[in-house]
Amino acid sequence: MKKIIPFLLASLLTACGQSEAPQKPADSATTIPTVEELAANPERLKELRQQCKTDRPTLGDVLCNRVAEATRKRFYGDGETPYTPPKEPPKF
Repeated sequence: MKKIIPFLLASLLTACGQSEAPQKPADSATTIPTVEELAANPERLKELRQQCKTDRPTLGDVLCNRVAEATRKRFYGDGETPYTPPKEPPKF
């Protein structure tokens, strides 16, 4: 019994082996448009936003995150809006 347990443990570990990493296409990063490209094309951005809402697992997180960033960039602009305080302070 003492000799069988190490043998079974060794055979179990060798049978499992290392799992293979999933293969990704080599050009997958190059086919995803950049944030600037998406922000410049509002029709494509609107289409991708709708697709990300309905089918995010198929499109992937990278693309949907870029779509969200492009939407934010189009909404807020470059973010350089200066603060303009009112001429008269508020009265409480």
